[in-house]
Amino acid sequence: MSTDLLLQNWAAARRRVSDAALRFQRVPESVGLIAISKGQPAVMLRRVAQAGQRDFGENYLQEALPKISELADLPLTWHFTGQIQANKTRTIAEHFHWAHTLDRERIAIRLNEQRPAGAQPLNICIQVLLEDEPGKGGVRCDDVLSLALRLRELPRLRLRGLMCIPPHRDGFDEQLALFKQLSALLHQLNSNALALDTLSMGMSADVEAAIAAGATWVRIGTAIFGARG
Repeated sequence: MSTDLLLQNWAAARRRVSDAALRFQRVPESVGLIAISKGQPAVMLRRVAQAGQRDFGENYLQEALPKISELADLPLTWHFTGQIQANKTRTIAEHFHWAHTLDRERIAIRLNEQRPAGAQPLNICIQVLLEDEPGKGGVRCDDVLSLALRLRELPRLRLRGLMCIPPHRDGFDEQLALFKQLSALLHQLNSNALALDTLSMGMSADVEAAIAAGATWVRIGTAIFGARG
């Protein structure tokens, strides 16, 4: 992809987020854009970063670590958005600022133990399973509160909120209904004095519905970088 097309796509994604925020009577700055850069070379990320993008999401550590190293001269924030396996927790704890897909207490304990002592707490989102989908990670809605309360006891983690990858829906109303479930769950947790501020939800196909339901991070990859090869 040419630099011109890449930057056009990125600018269009930013306008899409801003326009949706305004449409649903939200402040555009209240919705952050994570550029999902898995499968993309570091040179592509650098071009977008030099235009102003600061948040990048990676799913695979073997891809992410060389990029993090190569782009270390830039003030970037790295979000881990893939499944968190026990044998990968140390690397995530050492190299990322956010982990969006926590779904087990055992993983949380490992991340807390392996976060470097001098680093800021690792920002955490609990991944929520909105519907039964075999093979998909996430915590059932009824189990989220107990995990959230446990995370509050881990000093090197900072629970920020909830994340979901909902089942595919074509229509806006159907998408909105799913995202509203996550928003309602966040409010329920906050009634237990958790003071959470983050809803990580919405991707290229359903950004508008996610923002309408209160998303604070949206994760966009294809609309910026194009289809992965």
